[in-house]
Amino acid sequence: MPSLTDLAAGRVDLAPEDAEWLHLLLSDWQLLADLSFADLVLWLPLRPEGPEGDGFVAVAQMRPTTGPTVRHDDVVGTVAPRGRQPQIDAAYDEGRICRERDPDWPGNVPVREETIPVVRGGRVIAVVSRQTDLAAARTPSRLELTYLRTADDLALMISEGRFPLDGDPGPPDGGPRVGDGLIRLDDHGVVTFASPNGLSAYRRLGLAADLTGAHLGELTAQLARRGQPVDEALSTVLSGRAARQTEVEAGGATVRLRVIPLTPGGRRTAALVLVRDVTEVRRRERELVGKDVTIREIHHRVKNNLQTVAALLRLQSRRLEPGDRTARESLGEAERRIASIALVHEALSRTLDEHVDFDEVADRVGLLVGDGLGAAGAVRVRRDGSFGQLVPELATSLALVLVELVQNAAEHGLGEAGGEVRVVVRRSPAALCVTVSDDPAVASGQRRTFDLDADAGLGLQIVRTLVTAQLGGTIALVSPRAGTGGNAVQVRVPLDAGPRVSPT
Repeated sequence: MPSLTDLAAGRVDLAPEDAEWLHLLLSDWQLLADLSFADLVLWLPLRPEGPEGDGFVAVAQMRPTTGPTVRHDDVVGTVAPRGRQPQIDAAYDEGRICRERDPDWPGNVPVREETIPVVRGGRVIAVVSRQTDLAAARTPSRLELTYLRTADDLALMISEGRFPLDGDPGPPDGGPRVGDGLIRLDDHGVVTFASPNGLSAYRRLGLAADLTGAHLGELTAQLARRGQPVDEALSTVLSGRAARQTEVEAGGATVRLRVIPLTPGGRRTAALVLVRDVTEVRRRERELVGKDVTIREIHHRVKNNLQTVAALLRLQSRRLEPGDRTARESLGEAERRIASIALVHEALSRTLDEHVDFDEVADRVGLLVGDGLGAAGAVRVRRDGSFGQLVPELATSLALVLVELVQNAAEHGLGEAGGEVRVVVRRSPAALCVTVSDDPAVASGQRRTFDLDADAGLGLQIVRTLVTAQLGGTIALVSPRAGTGGNAVQVRVPLDAGPRVSPT
């Protein structure tokens, strides 16, 4: 569906500040629709010199959750020329709420329409039409009367440029709505009405008496003190003097409150407090946080255990006879493989995210291999490009692949003189392409070309198995940079399907 900005572009003279004001209004006008039991449509004035002529265009629509809708069709994008809807014209031209028109009868249902000018900075910038179904007309209950009275206060504030409220961050994500619970205060912060849901929420906090006639701020502070230390400003916050949002915990329950001062005519005459019992929501959040902490601790312990195994292999390597070079190199390779897996678990232990920042892991793999082969010459590992965020399964396998390829390039491509191993990363939405090449410090007259099938060492076997069977990717030799005299191996791993596990 087109947004307000899309519909207004090129058709309406709307300053950026006015557009921001309307966005704030739209973020909160579900409140007005629910309190009014009415459908709302926002109309913006068209440029008279434009191709559509003088009139208004509907840029947003809201239906109530507290009553039946009268607009089953979508009117966003509809144009109303001047004269077709006189109440919209009058509200915009005269800057007043218009409700004198007789009810309409679309579809044999009586509908009363009111129009509310949206004022900012003393100027009318838009009009809200409010349409109410009169088919179910009956004697309203006290709850409905309170809803309608509060809706009229908000409508008057909109027409005076006092709503949305300054300093109000707007409705919170998952915050209380009209149907969750409503409390109305007088200008002293005393409760004049509490909906059944609002009263039930306070019962969860430990209230035994009735809410009506109590000072909401003082009562809430008293209930909160039973469970834990309470913010001394809570009583002031819930007195209705300013727009605020807060949460209160008591008696094992958590209640979220949003305070909206009602200032029709420029004087605070009352306040609206929306109440929502979020006990179960907060309980689930605490459980999730606990699980996240547990998972992080598990990764931390796995990392410690792997580092212990790597240290044991290093100690065992030192106890070998000096001439037993093959065994020493094998233990060193095993140590680096285990250490690369430990790097992934270390990264997971430091974040609540379920993904690994693999750039850090790759850089540390380079240092790991470079330090392990430092005796053979100066080995530098340089990364070009970014791996980005990877899922743990892919990160663990890729860390093993990377340590084998970098180690292979350093040992067999650089030689005794050392040099640089380049890791070039190219990532697209569908795949991750990694090329590992060696750049010897001293060019060799005889270049050795690897054959992935003929050179069936353990390292290449591990790489081939991980890439093809587990990750569902491909591995191939590619042409290195001209004049380097080195080798280049390219690994391509799909990202859309995710890592695959070998059936064996």
